[in-house]
Amino acid sequence: MNKRKKLHNQLIEFRVNEGIFVPEVRVIGEGKQLGVMPTEKALALAKKHGLDLVEIAPKARPPVAKIADYGKLRYAAEKKLKKERKKSKSAELKEVRFSPFIAKQDYNTRLARIREFLAGGNKVRVVVVFMGRHMDSKAFGYKLLERVMDDLKVNIAIDMEPKFLGRHLAMIISPIKKVKDNAETKN
Repeated sequence: MNKRKKLHNQLIEFRVNEGIFVPEVRVIGEGKQLGVMPTEKALALAKKHGLDLVEIAPKARPPVAKIADYGKLRYAAEKKLKKERKKSKSAELKEVRFSPFIAKQDYNTRLARIREFLAGGNKVRVVVVFMGRHMDSKAFGYKLLERVMDDLKVNIAIDMEPKFLGRHLAMIISPIKKVKDNAETKN
């Protein structure tokens, strides 16, 4: 299913022209309220201006209908929905993998990547992957995760303490929401 079709399925369907079955409606036209009138009269008024009668608040008593171009109204509703969906981006869980005996530069690169993810508002699963004989050196994995926590301690909250999942030592961290101090706002 393409994006446009998905978006179309989420839109509120407006009742238009002859699809409005209530006996009277509150009419809005040209940015001002025209009052409560019979649906037939409102429909005739819309046709006179070459526009559509669109029911925008069906649950109101009486329902509210707008005299407008249906295509433009629908386009504006789609645009508004897209904008809202863009704003409500949910935090994703990103993963960064380390080996227990990682080189300094590789460590710094991965730490920078973790900082990028946290700055983007994402949670990060930090994983130390053990292979072969590395399993005998589990303490190095815990030390590495402590080092990551020390390097990031100001900006993070720990959602899951380090624990082994098979051959992986994992922990989950998330960014701390910045809360302004009352003392700072008063000054």
